[in-house]
Amino acid sequence: MSETRIEKDSMGEFAVPVSAYYGAQTARAVDNFPISGVRFPRPFIAALGAIKHAASEVNVEQGLLDADLAKTIQKAADEVIEGKLDDQFVVDIYQTGSGTSTNMNTNEVISNRAIEILGGVIGSKTPVHPNDHVNKSQSSNDVIPTAMHVSAAVVLEQDLLPALKTLQDALSAKAREWDDIVKIGRTHLMDATPIRLGQEASGWARQVELAIARLETVRPRLHELAIGGTAVGTGINSPVGFGAGISAKLAERYNIPFVEAENHFEAQGTQDAIVELSNQLSTVASSLLKVANDIRWLSSGPRCGIGEISLPPVQPGSSIMPGKVNPVICEQLMMVCIQVIGNAVTVTTANTHGNLDLNVMLPVMARNVLESLTFLTNSVNVFKTKAVDGLTANKERAESLVEWSMSMVTSLAPVIGYDNAAKLAKRAVEEGKTVRALATEEGAVPTDELELLLDARKMTEPGVGAGGE
Repeated sequence: MSETRIEKDSMGEFAVPVSAYYGAQTARAVDNFPISGVRFPRPFIAALGAIKHAASEVNVEQGLLDADLAKTIQKAADEVIEGKLDDQFVVDIYQTGSGTSTNMNTNEVISNRAIEILGGVIGSKTPVHPNDHVNKSQSSNDVIPTAMHVSAAVVLEQDLLPALKTLQDALSAKAREWDDIVKIGRTHLMDATPIRLGQEASGWARQVELAIARLETVRPRLHELAIGGTAVGTGINSPVGFGAGISAKLAERYNIPFVEAENHFEAQGTQDAIVELSNQLSTVASSLLKVANDIRWLSSGPRCGIGEISLPPVQPGSSIMPGKVNPVICEQLMMVCIQVIGNAVTVTTANTHGNLDLNVMLPVMARNVLESLTFLTNSVNVFKTKAVDGLTANKERAESLVEWSMSMVTSLAPVIGYDNAAKLAKRAVEEGKTVRALATEEGAVPTDELELLLDARKMTEPGVGAGGE
C-alpha cells in the first residue's frame, strides 16, 4: 500500500498519496468516480495549463497577484502544458458535470509543484494556494468551457485541417492522373453510363474540399471564450477586462484569434459551438466514409470483384486463406467515421442539459469532441499515406467493363427510341453479347453512326444525347 499524507479541504481531512502533486479535492474525486478509467485527453490538459498561465499574468497586471509568486505558478503551468505532469491528472471523465474536479486537479497540481519549486512543503497550500492564487479570478464554470474551446480549436487548426488538405491534394492528383481512363458508372450498384475514373476521383477530392470549408465555418463561434464569466456569467470575483486579457494571451500563444465571449450567459449556459463543431465533424465523417467505401468497392477482387483500382497491400488479410489481402486502411477510416457520428449524438444530447446557467455535462462533451478531432486526424493521415498515395488504376479492366455493359445502349435511345433501346439491352443480356455487337447485327443504326454513338469517352462529356454530338 502506497504511503499517504493527510490534507484538508472544506469538508475535512482526506488521505492523499504522498508522491502526488494533487491534493484532497482531487483525491476525493478519484474515490468518488471509479467509473471508466478514461481521463481528459492531452490537448485539454495542455489548454488548462495555458489558461492558468495566462490567468496568473493577467492577475499580476490587475494588481491582484504578487509577480514573483505568479512567475512560479507560470513555471508549474508550463510543465502542465508540456505534458510533464500528465500522470497527475487522475480524475475520471464521468465526474461532476461542470468539470470542477478536473479544474481543482489542475489548481492543486500547479499549486503543489510551485510550492516544491519554491522549496516549500507539498500539501501546505503555502506560499501558493490552489484556490486563492492559481484559481484567482476564475471559476470551474468558465475555465472548463474555455478549455473545451481552446483545445478543440487548437487540434482543429494544427492537426485535422492540415490532414484534410493533404488528403484533398492526394485525391486531386489521382483525379488528374486518371482523367483519360473511361469506366462504367454505377447507380444503385447497377451498370450505368460511362464515366471517367478521374471524374469519380474528382468527386472525392471535392468532398474533402467541402469538408474543410464546413469546418472552417465553425471557427468564429469556437474562438469565443467563456473565461471572465466566473460562476454564472456575471463575472463575480473577476476584475473588469480579465476575460479579454486571457483571451488575448491565448490568441498570442496559439496564433488563433480567440476573443472574450460576446455574451457570457450564452457561453456558460450552453455549449452550442461544441455541438456545431461535433455535427460538422459528423458530416465530414459521413463524407469520408463514402470515399473510403467507394475505394473499397472499386478495389474489390482482385479477380472476382470490380477490380478497377488496386490498393497497396499492407498486411496479410486472413488467418486461413493464404495470399488474401484486405482493404484494411479503408476499413479503419470507416470505423472511425462511425465513431465520430456516434460522438456527435452524445455531444448533441449532452447539450440539452444546459440547465439554466450552466451545462452539467461538460466533461463528456469535451472528451467526445476531442476524440473525434484526434481520431479523424490520425485516421485521415493513415488513409492518405497507406491507401490513397499508393492507389493504382487497372485501365484494361475498367475499359473492358465499359464495352460489356448493357448501359451503353443509353446513347442509342435518342436515335432508335427508348422502347427499342430497352429491348436491345434486354437481348444483349439474354444472348451474352455486347450492345455494339447486337446493334451491328440488327443494323439498328448505320455502322459509322453507331461508332460515334458508342464512343464511351464522348459519353462522359456534357451535351451527348441532348442535342449535342
